[in-house]
Amino acid sequence: MTDITLSGRCLCGTATYTVTGNFLRFLQCHCERCRRASGTGHASNIILNPASIEWHSGESSIRRYKVPEAARFTTVFCTNCGGPVARGIGDMVVVPAGSLDSPPDVAPEAHIFWDSRAPWSCESGDLPAFAEYPTA
Repeated sequence: MTDITLSGRCLCGTATYTVTGNFLRFLQCHCERCRRASGTGHASNIILNPASIEWHSGESSIRRYKVPEAARFTTVFCTNCGGPVARGIGDMVVVPAGSLDSPPDVAPEAHIFWDSRAPWSCESGDLPAFAEYPTA
């Protein structure tokens, strides 16, 4: 595993953070929940495990929304602008790549929930595409 540090912020800049941890995956998720939460064809998420979030500003304006019927889906966002920010799930942190201050030194490695993608969404390109979660 590779240790990385990422910094990011919400759309209005109220909530700023740094995440440090071991890089695990960088996935493009096409599930319906990620499409609705992002308003786009897929969510681009970097997953670190173990990892921690350090809030530099705006932590009091961060809210979590856990979809009641979903075992794993939570979104974390700024109440001022609605912009998504990093979210901790146990000792794992999920970072919306679009919230980063600069491009990460890692690249997307796969599309997940490919069979759920919107018909107008992107092509898979050279990345592998998994019907649901990737194999180990």
